[in-house]
Amino acid sequence: MAHSTFKGGIHPHKRKRFTREKPIKEYYPKGDLVYPVQQHIGGPAVPIVKAGERVLKGQVIAKAAGYISVPVHASVSGTIKAVEPRMTVSGSPVLSIVVENDHQYERLPAEDIKPWQELEPGDRILRIQKAGVVGMGGAGFPSHVKLAVKNPKKIRTVIVNCSECEPYLTSDYRRMVENPEWLVMGLKMILSLFERAVGVFAIEDSKRDAITALQLASGRESRMEVKVLETKYPQGSERMLIYACTGKEINSSMLPADAGCIVHNVDTVCAIYQALAFGRPLTERVVTVTGKALAEPCNFHVPIGTSFSELIEAAGGFKTEPQKFVSGGPMMGISLFDLDVPVVKTSSALLCMSKDDVARFQPSACIRCGSCVEACPEHLLPAKLADLAEHFQEEEFRSLYGMECLECGSCSYVCPARRQLTQSIRAMRRSLLARGKR
Repeated sequence: MAHSTFKGGIHPHKRKRFTREKPIKEYYPKGDLVYPVQQHIGGPAVPIVKAGERVLKGQVIAKAAGYISVPVHASVSGTIKAVEPRMTVSGSPVLSIVVENDHQYERLPAEDIKPWQELEPGDRILRIQKAGVVGMGGAGFPSHVKLAVKNPKKIRTVIVNCSECEPYLTSDYRRMVENPEWLVMGLKMILSLFERAVGVFAIEDSKRDAITALQLASGRESRMEVKVLETKYPQGSERMLIYACTGKEINSSMLPADAGCIVHNVDTVCAIYQALAFGRPLTERVVTVTGKALAEPCNFHVPIGTSFSELIEAAGGFKTEPQKFVSGGPMMGISLFDLDVPVVKTSSALLCMSKDDVARFQPSACIRCGSCVEACPEHLLPAKLADLAEHFQEEEFRSLYGMECLECGSCSYVCPARRQLTQSIRAMRRSLLARGKR
């Protein structure tokens, strides 16, 4: 049976076997927790605590700086040690709140909250914002902004991105297998904002246990379906997902809402459920800690602010000397030079690679094979765009639709000359985007 997909893409080795069958384990941090105030797209949150203050789990420690912003909450109880710049996965220091963990995990007293069904749509969205929920698949876009569309009646499809197409990652898979009812309830809550929409769990055909779990959990919901997609990278990209599920296309100047769609990640939908049903803020997430260099790869339920270095120890330490660390997946993740950085709302994984395959190969001249063109999900000319980027030919780069690049890495993956096509294109795109913002 043929499943829905898109043209182009690649089939990298999945390497999910390390953690696929590992149930989610609770992790309780040992050391200090660090909370960067910028864990989302939009305005950085504003610290409202000072050194010496005691805070409780779930307490707001940095308030939203405006509409496109969300607060940051403490994930443990303890004492504020400092409000100062700390290094993050981006490789640059960000203003952060440092909390000395007292290991009591004393929660902020629960407030009496109205059942979510009794709230007006605007109040439901406000509750999601107050809980600090953002896209947890990597982008970190505030979820309340996504949901507050101008005309809710134009939204016809709410897609839950269950594809998890990046190699190694299994945090979403374990959520689907272990907590499918959370996903169904979260999607039901989102659909309550869009009376004409249907909900779609978009999942790759390789995740059979998760497909079964979602089908059973959503069986009585008339407005939901489980749509099985071809296993292919980058199936989980927003544009590819919308096309595979609806046949509609969007470009870089459009939002999913322009195609009548809303797209949310698995863990994001679970966070929305927790926020609306119980008023719980986003203070924890599932992180896959994996790779050939680790002794015991695991899926951990981790308080935000926990140091990556602690997770290495919790996963049994190294069995071989690692050559490379990556935050996120190997295709679109960020290489780390220091493990003393915190887990944030968008931290899906920590990869510990026993070999650095990228560093081992030296790029050679392009042989004009066309492999990058066949692989590109946006039907671009990656080799040509990389040449233009390397020679700073901005106008021609734009004219060949370089700004439409997803930076998915498919072209670099298939290039027999080992050219770093994605990196060159990314550098040009970000330079042009930054200039446009200024």
